[in-house]
Amino acid sequence: MARVIKSLRAMELIVYTAFWCGDCRQAKRFLAKHNIPYKEVDIETTPGAAEEVIRNTGKRAIPQFVIDGEWVQPYDPREGFLYEKMAKRLGVEFP
Repeated sequence: MARVIKSLRAMELIVYTAFWCGDCRQAKRFLAKHNIPYKEVDIETTPGAAEEVIRNTGKRAIPQFVIDGEWVQPYDPREGFLYEKMAKRLGVEFP
């Protein structure tokens, strides 16, 4: 019987945040809890980052995830951080 080995490809995750953003802290806690590596871009300290968010999403909304080049909003203003949806998208168990 052949043994199947699942290949794990590294995912590139960029998180656009700001120091004052509570939703951003919540998103980063979720990522830390699941040991998901990411690159953080602070829109307050990185020149052009805020404009990049607007250009790619059409709105001033953080946090924003860029998963392998695809922009994903990990929260809903009415619901907060989308734990179940992000867990599924990032391949981790919820809760």
